Amino acid sequence: MDKLIFLDTETTGNNLLDDRLFQVAYSHKGQIVSENFKPALPISIKAQSITHVTNEMIADKKSFSDSEFKKELEELLKENIIVAHNAQFDLLMLAHEGIKAPQFICTLKVVRFLDAAGEIPEYNLQYLRYHYELNIKADAHSAEGDVLVLEALFKKLYEKMMGELGDHETVIKKMIEISGQPSLFKTFPFGKYRGRKVEEVAKLDKPYLEWLLGSMLEKPEAEEDWIFTLKHYLRK
Repeated sequence: MDKLIFLDTETTGNNLLDDRLFQVAYSHKGQIVSENFKPALPISIKAQSITHVTNEMIADKKSFSDSEFKKELEELLKENIIVAHNAQFDLLMLAHEGIKAPQFICTLKVVRFLDAAGEIPEYNLQYLRYHYELNIKADAHSAEGDVLVLEALFKKLYEKMMGELGDHETVIKKMIEISGQPSLFKTFPFGKYRGRKVEEVAKLDKPYLEWLLGSMLEKPEAEEDWIFTLKHYLRK
């Protein structure tokens, strides 16, 4: 486990292309490191309401690009593996700052892969915290708290896959493989068909899936998994 870096970012908003990070926390070899930064644009009201971090609170902070934190993280990522929940988002936030992660594990994609029957209604980190009964004290929606939950979730998934595959290296390799591929949604978590199986909706209302695919294709970088899912069920 020493090669794993459990990482979370808090950001000015949730737009993959426009928003920027203002907090990064990671856990490596049992030690948590966290720091706040002044982003290139203000924290949105919505993000403030979730994280309880205001623009005034970070007004005197350094930018991430000028920090020693960035240099240290870059060095760590040369030989280690990032573990993040919805890793696509965190990795893009880091990429905006000039940091690339050669190897990563996305716990969201691993959960979705293991939930073959689509029985888990939501995959966000805090929902999974209680779904898997992770007995851990951590504040939600702070990078440090999310890292603690992330690490506990990873251990739960790792144990499940170890039971099936039986070898550490094989499990890590499989997790990396899953994380690097588009994943298939089984259930709609939004819209008029919220809670309904995508396969069922494809038979019931194909034009809706066609419309949704068209809207997703307008922002493909943000919607890779949904584009893959809709094409799968539309047989395209």
